[in-house]
Amino acid sequence: MTSESLWLGSLRGPVRLLALVSTALALATALWLIVGQFVSAEPIGMYEMLRPEGRPLVSVMLWTLAAAVFFGALYFSDVRGAIETEPTGPLDIVSLVLSRIAMIGVVATVFVMFYEVVARYAFEKPTLWANELSLWIAAFVFLLAGLYAMQQRSHIRIYIIYDMMPRWMQKASDCISVFLIWVFFLCLLWGGYNEAITKIMRMETFGTAWDPPLPSTVKAGLIIIIGLVALQALTNLIADWNKAPEHHSPADEIDQTEIENIRRTLED
Repeated sequence: MTSESLWLGSLRGPVRLLALVSTALALATALWLIVGQFVSAEPIGMYEMLRPEGRPLVSVMLWTLAAAVFFGALYFSDVRGAIETEPTGPLDIVSLVLSRIAMIGVVATVFVMFYEVVARYAFEKPTLWANELSLWIAAFVFLLAGLYAMQQRSHIRIYIIYDMMPRWMQKASDCISVFLIWVFFLCLLWGGYNEAITKIMRMETFGTAWDPPLPSTVKAGLIIIIGLVALQALTNLIADWNKAPEHHSPADEIDQTEIENIRRTLED
């Protein structure tokens, strides 16, 4: 990834410092809670992490973890990958920040599943929360990945007919695509808004031993993120309106940067 600041500018240093400090505090708090599992008379487990009332240490853990993810996502969104497109507006920055949260979520899911595998097969002590937590994280990773794909224009597109169209017809087809995306979002909003509000107000849970509020948060997140996808599609249409027509070939699918990285790895 390039080292030049993409949008933070002079704030990049302070944001990096906040990310490091909040991450260190979250790790220190997590270590304290882990040690408490062995030495405390009332150890705090994952069940209590969803119910922090009366447990200030849990609240500290959750807030520092949220700060670490937030500031980490801000910092990593300020560098552009070799194959990423340049942002064209404020919504692109929002999408990039959320995409970094999705990337952090992938790493978190790997750690959760690794912990579960070790606990289950090495110590014969499977958890009651790893499956639900991985599902919870993966649901938002899936949604945020769709937003990132829209921002990067990397969603599936069939160019065989599109490339043969004149520019005015390409613009018309782009308008139809964006219109259909908005129709889908408005139908989703119309059909799911009341249910999402109901689930959030009563904080509907999953009904398992750990019992996370997975249905309520995912339902609300689905509507919000699909709304962002629709806004991103509209933003892309406006930003690309006056661009010169593009023509595609199978060679466009070849990632030269990835090939160079593989070649460099083999040479080393």
